Amino acid sequence: MSIPVVILLMWAVTYPARLLGLSLGRLRLPPFWLAFLRFVPVSVFAALIVPDVLGSPEWPRRLVGCVVGGLLMWRTRNLALGILGGFGAYWVARGVGL
Repeated sequence: MSIPVVILLMWAVTYPARLLGLSLGRLRLPPFWLAFLRFVPVSVFAALIVPDVLGSPEWPRRLVGCVVGGLLMWRTRNLALGILGGFGAYWVARGVGL
């Protein structure tokens, strides 16, 4: 399959989904769907992070970094501090041989 055909097929799949999402902007959703959609970013974030942390051979170090970063973000509401703290905890755990 040629590259332009692949790009065209990718556009044909993604464009209608995005157009549908944009057209829902003025729609008033019932409270159930609003509550359901509130948890989507958390679920996606967990689906991205958990396999990468626990599926790695160095999972204890990554788990320490993830817990420290998560706690920092939870307590301070500062994303940059959480990321930097998580990286720092990972490198400290690596330095002490965990």
